[in-house]
Amino acid sequence: MSTGRVIGIVVGSLVLLAGLGLILGGGGVLVAERILADDDGFVSFRPAPVDQDAHAIVMPVRIDGGPWFWRRHVVTARIEIEGRGVEPKPLFVGLAHRFDVEAYLAGAQWVEVRSLRFPNDDLTRRPSLDVTVVPGTSAPATPPGRIFWLQSATGSRAQSLQWRVEPGDYALVLMNADGSRGIAATASIGLRAPIIVRVAGAGLGLGVVLLALGVTTIVLAARGTRPQPTPDAAGDAARPAISSYPVALRAEYTETLSPVLWLAKWLLLIPHFVVLGFLWTGFACSWLVSLFAILFTGRYPRGLFDYNVGVLRWTWRVGFYGYQALGTDAYPPFTLKAGGHPADLEVRYPEKLSRPLVLVKWWLLAIPQYLIMALLVGIGPHWGGLVVALSILVGVILLFSSRYPRELFGIIVGANRWAFRVLAYVSLMTDEYPPFQLEE
Repeated sequence: MSTGRVIGIVVGSLVLLAGLGLILGGGGVLVAERILADDDGFVSFRPAPVDQDAHAIVMPVRIDGGPWFWRRHVVTARIEIEGRGVEPKPLFVGLAHRFDVEAYLAGAQWVEVRSLRFPNDDLTRRPSLDVTVVPGTSAPATPPGRIFWLQSATGSRAQSLQWRVEPGDYALVLMNADGSRGIAATASIGLRAPIIVRVAGAGLGLGVVLLALGVTTIVLAARGTRPQPTPDAAGDAARPAISSYPVALRAEYTETLSPVLWLAKWLLLIPHFVVLGFLWTGFACSWLVSLFAILFTGRYPRGLFDYNVGVLRWTWRVGFYGYQALGTDAYPPFTLKAGGHPADLEVRYPEKLSRPLVLVKWWLLAIPQYLIMALLVGIGPHWGGLVVALSILVGVILLFSSRYPRELFGIIVGANRWAFRVLAYVSLMTDEYPPFQLEE
């Protein structure tokens, strides 16, 4: 496979993943808005009691932002209050600039809300108030009718105040309508932000476009790839022979190796790890595209098959040089092609694959193999398990003898062979179940 096709698959995969992220993010916001918002489009916190022995409860509201963002009033806040008790007092709720509120309440006792506390950080549960008491002895004038209120509502029943949010330093005030001390009420705050819904919808649409573009790029990069020509005898000797199982892994035994190079291989392999990060991104997306291709056609797209085999081959070479085997001092080449290195891997291309089997073999049927792989090569984003432990043991032996024990070599390569056979099987490259053995 040419370098251009490999780059096309990787770039297409990154675009595909970006599209999937936007689809999940935008779709999630739209679904959440549909579930949580009321008929007026507000998403509200659960009502909470706000009982305080004071003349006023003040919540500072500081809004920062440039005029370009707030020009169309993209956010609307709604405050709903209702008196508590057998005979609740008429309540007043108002919004004003903070310095006007502080001047109005000068000399009176009031409390300032510092924050809302949610039990166990659960926003769906009823919050409590964290307040600071501002002492005072006088009573303020009755709040209704004061000219500094930007928005206000008052009455003996449930009241609602809506405010189109704009930048500034404000204060939200809750009082008894007569200004008396002792407030007993239930309050709820809700927000409506149509801009978020529009951005989520645009993100969802863009995600669909990027998803289609990524899939198209991957398919176009894979199209036109022809089977590799049959190598001559010399070339055939350089490639791993395909055994009775369709996956063949080759590893040349080198008896004498550098005693100290293995200590620095983690540093030398950093460029490979970076490249493999992109290649495996393409591998994952190629697997997804191939799953649907097999499901509908029964065939693995040849271009994607060659790409995925190349990624497995590259990964095995890096592992054989590094801490999956420490089997060679020959630095891995930056290529997906076969040959030219003591480690190699080949997978026989299947002309036909089972369409129903593709739905279950990569997860259900492979469960026993996954359990064994966890023991042999570990699980998670990095290799591990038995092979790494044995490779480190080999490294210690090399420090003192420079010789690689052949018995350990056979076990380590066999464990890797098992792992790569399972990888090829769950990557949909073959319908033949991996054998439970380390040998060819």
